[in-house]
Amino acid sequence: MKNEQELKDSVRERYSKIAEQGKAENAASCCGATTPSNKVYNIMMDDYTGTEGYIEDADLGLGCGLPTQYAGIKKGDTVIDLGSGAGNDCFVARHETGAEGKVIGIDFTPAMIRKARINADKLGFNNVEFREGDIDDLPVNDNTADVIVSNCVLNLVPDKPKVITEIFRVLKPGGHFSISDIVLVGDLPVALREDAEMYAGCVAGAIQKGDYLQYIKNAGFKNLILQKEKPITIPDDILSKYLSEVEITEFKKGETGIFSITVYAEKPGVKKEKPKIKMTALQTEGACCAPDSGCC
Repeated sequence: MKNEQELKDSVRERYSKIAEQGKAENAASCCGATTPSNKVYNIMMDDYTGTEGYIEDADLGLGCGLPTQYAGIKKGDTVIDLGSGAGNDCFVARHETGAEGKVIGIDFTPAMIRKARINADKLGFNNVEFREGDIDDLPVNDNTADVIVSNCVLNLVPDKPKVITEIFRVLKPGGHFSISDIVLVGDLPVALREDAEMYAGCVAGAIQKGDYLQYIKNAGFKNLILQKEKPITIPDDILSKYLSEVEITEFKKGETGIFSITVYAEKPGVKKEKPKIKMTALQTEGACCAPDSGCC
């Protein structure tokens, strides 16, 4: 496996190419980064159709959830989107925060920043800003954001605890995040885990679900809620690049699972108005991580 900087360079190179592709082409592969399957599989992404504020030109089909739908964004909020791409989640967030709020998108791929700025200019949004930078070293001052969102991006960063620490730093006291990401239950086969292409494709860079949630708790966040969880299935024609037929069969029969999760947590502090947080039926029934339950 490549070292941390080499992985970052690999991801930046691939996402520079993705910035020039269309949504359908990106949707045909894992997060748009791997060689496309011979059929169009919407492997990870959720459907934004019907979401208020959605701009199709800004949707490259790279996400694995709908974090803005779960984020409890209010009018006037300052929202930061980590790994903002062409601006999709920023524009949805801007609909929620209104003209009186502010949205900042952070991305480390210059081609994505250019594309997002073009989209914002077309829309005439003067309160949506895009900054180039790493999400593990955010170009944002302390205590800036009311809400942070991110869609299938933290898994691409080698040092995940550092990203989560940065999220804590830039949130205001009482602020919160809602993040969609890819996690694992069980170990991936070595061929998948050590391949840089699959890393850029959001799979090999994913960590264990339990570790992911523990990093959030270790950073000092409270009221951790698992808002949504869905299984991710990698098609056979992608798996066959890495595994034999026998290995594919064993992989599918095994204990390993790849999941998209949407996670909410709060930075301690007083907020004037409590956000209205959306959860799936599973969580509202108290199955995992209800507020103050201590289960996470």
